[in-house]
Amino acid sequence: MGHPIQRLLHLFGAHSWIENDGIRIVRYAPSVFNWPSDLPLRIAMLSDFHVAEPWLGVDALETIVRKTNALGADIVLLLGDFEEGPRFSRHLTADAWAKPLGGLKAPLGVHAVLGNHDYPRIARKRHRVLERPEALVALESVGIPVYVNQAVRLGTGETSFWLAGLGDQIAEHEDGRRLADLDGTLAKVGDDAPVILMAHEPDIFPEVPERVALTLSGHVHHGQIRFFGYAPVVPSRYGRRYLHGHIVEEGRHLIVGAGLGHSGLPLRFDAPPEIVLIELGARHG
Repeated sequence: MGHPIQRLLHLFGAHSWIENDGIRIVRYAPSVFNWPSDLPLRIAMLSDFHVAEPWLGVDALETIVRKTNALGADIVLLLGDFEEGPRFSRHLTADAWAKPLGGLKAPLGVHAVLGNHDYPRIARKRHRVLERPEALVALESVGIPVYVNQAVRLGTGETSFWLAGLGDQIAEHEDGRRLADLDGTLAKVGDDAPVILMAHEPDIFPEVPERVALTLSGHVHHGQIRFFGYAPVVPSRYGRRYLHGHIVEEGRHLIVGAGLGHSGLPLRFDAPPEIVLIELGARHG
């Protein structure tokens, strides 16, 4: 933390440059009723990179990869918004930021969905669907599959589960239809094995059925700038209802991460960047 501006920001609980000692590891061990106790799973979740120099660039990504790999997760899930850093930034090509992310390792692999900022903006700030956006192509080029209204079965036999990835809820087709298709995504789940749903924005959660054991989201950055615990701006139609953390509604479970980078202003205040580690089933040793 050598830069004097960064030292000053940290004194006031603010974060701009992403550094090793500024990234929290936040842990959850939810008791999910429809997740088998004999199916232990350790999930590392990363979201909202908004890669841009000097705030979250290649060096910061390499730090994030090292910290994540050191957690020994069974699976790593990337919850979108790789692109479009804050104002006053230098843009990185998708290939440049995907290369370090290709260093993430886990026995059950690294898997991703895209966020709204991974689609190009058009008039009125709408995000237009492209069949193969640059972020998707770049992630697949380093071996990370990207799910757009898709589901895949992972594991073997009775120790398997479904991983589903919802298309972004803000991105729209040319005719105005939203990309996200929850019913179509879950229709691809072919048996009774438990389901984990990746959804960049948490706003879908009221529509998620009990069939889904756990929904994982990012997008809202824990408000990114908070004063005395209050977030004045939250990019959700539900306000602060899904601001951060482990949320349970009618027995259904949602975990919302604070993310890593910045949107709009290159500043976080009382909302530090974080890597989320989730333990399901029997505890790991």
